[in-house]
Amino acid sequence: MFKGRAGKIRTRAAASVVLVAVFGLHPAAAPAADLADPAGSRVLDWSGFYGGLQGSAGASFGTYDFGPTTIGPRRVRSIATGDATGSRDLGSDATTVAGGAFAGWTWQDGAFVYGIEADLAGTNLKRGARSDATGFGYEAIDPPLALIREKTDVFGAARARVGYAFGNNLIYVTAGLTGANGRVLATYPDLAGSPAATAMRDVSYLGFTLGAGVQFAVDPHLSLGIDYRYSDLGESRRFGLGTLPGPDGGPVTTRTGFVSNKMMARLIWHPQALSLVPEEEDEAPKDARFSLHGQTTFVNQGVTGFRSPYRGPQSLVPDQAQATTTATLFLGLKLFEGTEVYYNPEFSQGFGLSRTLGVAGFVNGEAQKAGAPFPKLRSNRYFVRQTFGLGGETEAVPDGPNSIAGTRDVERITVIAGKFALGDYFDGNVYAHDPRVDFMNWGLWASAAWDFPANLPGFTQGVMVEYNRAEFAVRAAYTQVPKEPSSDVLDPRVFERAGAVVEVEERHVLPGLDQPGRLRLGLFSNVGNTANFRQVVALTQAGAFLDINTAVAATREPRRKSGAYINLEQALTPDLGLFARASVNDGRNENLSFTDIDGSVSGGLSLKGTAWGRPQDTIGFGAAANRISPSHRAYFANGGLGLLIGDGRLDRYAPERAVEVYYALNLTKAVTMSFDYQHVESPAYNRDRGPADFFGTRLHTDF
Repeated sequence: MFKGRAGKIRTRAAASVVLVAVFGLHPAAAPAADLADPAGSRVLDWSGFYGGLQGSAGASFGTYDFGPTTIGPRRVRSIATGDATGSRDLGSDATTVAGGAFAGWTWQDGAFVYGIEADLAGTNLKRGARSDATGFGYEAIDPPLALIREKTDVFGAARARVGYAFGNNLIYVTAGLTGANGRVLATYPDLAGSPAATAMRDVSYLGFTLGAGVQFAVDPHLSLGIDYRYSDLGESRRFGLGTLPGPDGGPVTTRTGFVSNKMMARLIWHPQALSLVPEEEDEAPKDARFSLHGQTTFVNQGVTGFRSPYRGPQSLVPDQAQATTTATLFLGLKLFEGTEVYYNPEFSQGFGLSRTLGVAGFVNGEAQKAGAPFPKLRSNRYFVRQTFGLGGETEAVPDGPNSIAGTRDVERITVIAGKFALGDYFDGNVYAHDPRVDFMNWGLWASAAWDFPANLPGFTQGVMVEYNRAEFAVRAAYTQVPKEPSSDVLDPRVFERAGAVVEVEERHVLPGLDQPGRLRLGLFSNVGNTANFRQVVALTQAGAFLDINTAVAATREPRRKSGAYINLEQALTPDLGLFARASVNDGRNENLSFTDIDGSVSGGLSLKGTAWGRPQDTIGFGAAANRISPSHRAYFANGGLGLLIGDGRLDRYAPERAVEVYYALNLTKAVTMSFDYQHVESPAYNRDRGPADFFGTRLHTDF
């Protein structure tokens, strides 16, 4: 969970047509005979020609590396690094829209697949190396000028693919050659009336590419895919761009290098009909020793333009798009009866909008504050589960993610120790709790005022104990907290700084409707290294610190934050369910882990598509309202920065309100495509900004 500007959002939306086009797919429309598997094989044959479209908005990242740059006899100093001997812009990642076409040929031997593929994609990747005017012998200018910049319009690649097929799915790795164009420009600053001038040079790159991907057949002639590739396009020779006019002009020379990471969604056409493997019916649980499952989720999301008279360092930026991708393995082993161990490695790539900043109830539940332009591998979960059966009635345990098939006593005590997410066991809700398949807004899938302890991706280490009966459950956890707000490092001093939560879950059948429901009540209290809002505002206003964020860093010490939440899930009919949450914390001190919310209420409805012949589809509608305490408002009004928000000022406070609607289209048993819309009033509690509208697509697969 959690957790470069390009063109206008309509441009990005066009580049994502591959995702939108999928909405028209209707697996049920395929003739039943095409879905048959007369040979009895459990592996789909991918042999033959294929072609298709690929694209993403905000899921491609490039880094330009400018070598030593001179204008006339002078070398340019980079503000990015302070390097006086060159103009290197290391670590500056530009995001871009990418979209294009591809074609290839596949051969198959049993489950092993190999082939060749070529593709061409257009982008608007661009990045400037910023240098100050002292590199020209002038006095410093505010703001500094973009001196050297580069733009790339076209990528191409020829790759070999090797993969493994299982069921209607294919996983593969790729390697090959890649090329791209580049246009390098040098801009002469407009100083003392001198005319601005630009020198330009076209360059080309040729390098190697490595990648991996997954592919899912959803129709005899169509499949969906997620494709990642890393491209190293090498470094150009030193070249000249021309001569700039002016007393301190002269010949411009530089050298550039270029690497990129791209994640793209794919719509693939197979002219020869694929004989899909029939989906297996769920089998009755049976005792097992192992559990192996996986998931991938790709979210592409954009925000349109909105009123933005000013911006701070953590403001939401209008007219942009970003994408996130996660891929997880769920590995389980039963050591002996009642004792199981689990391990969940996960790759994640990408960022939320504005680098997951600007909205307290953030709009993408898959966006992490630990985002990266390249796939990052983390061991998100590793834990031991010990179950003590207390006799009496038993129940079946299904095979699933972090679940090994078997049976267990209904009345039981469960102890879990290791690394996990508190949301795995607390604040659950069948209608609004999983941003991979239902609501994505942080204020809807969680009790948003619960600052649950977690590192940046949302996990912590500790112990959880649960007592379960048919009518109710009581569970409690004691876990590590981050060393300080928004830290990825958990504090080892668990006897001085830690988090505790207790939850009571009541289960009932609603009288008159004969439909099940659950009511959860949670109490939480965390001790972490935080600052007090009232104190830092007073110190800053008294002149003890010039900047409130300096006061925050200087006054952090162990402080407690406590609160409560209530959570209802209630089936109204077999297809219609209702959910509601309310949560609050004391609002005196900084939040440590989740987001900048001191009080929240949310609720909504979830409806299955039985009425229109799509019983596996889901449509959801939800609304949330978030607030912060008066001292928290004063903190932001004086320029404070929170976990996710900070506009530099807060002249007119208003509660942050959000509405979300999604439609989850079930393409196959394992593949779901969702379309999401969110409307947020007063993002970051700032009445002077917004309202903002967010559009997203989500491709989720389970295997």
